Amino acid sequence: MASRRDQIQMSDEELRDFLDEEKVVTCATIGPNRRPHLMPLWYVVDDGGLRGWTYAKSQKAKNLERDPHATLQIEAGVAYEELRGVMMECDVELVRDNVADFGVALFERYAPGVDVSEMIAEQAPKRVGLTFIPTRTVTWDHRKLGGSY
Repeated sequence: MASRRDQIQMSDEELRDFLDEEKVVTCATIGPNRRPHLMPLWYVVDDGGLRGWTYAKSQKAKNLERDPHATLQIEAGVAYEELRGVMMECDVELVRDNVADFGVALFERYAPGVDVSEMIAEQAPKRVGLTFIPTRTVTWDHRKLGGSY
């Protein structure tokens, strides 16, 4: 008999679909006071990992410069039987070259067909690219339980 954990785990295809559907990831880094620092972030899927960008002077960037690890969470649903999501423990690469490429990828996803090239060119020098490489992934989809607990 499969465990409850096994019953609610997403397949690779279900995870890809979920990442494509959702739009915001919560990014947890460790702040200077050693407490978790949680912030929302837009993302694009990239070779099994996620990419985003942030202001180079942001607390998130400073935290990742000090400790290049993050835990990401994307979730959906309100009622228990609807809950689904993914948590990824990640190594993080901060990218300072070709940062505009990160902006282009993000805005192709979040504002398709809108010319934001001027805005990206203005923002890119102030930003850092983030590449999240999962080292551990946990998924859940309570809809698979059919309303039972």
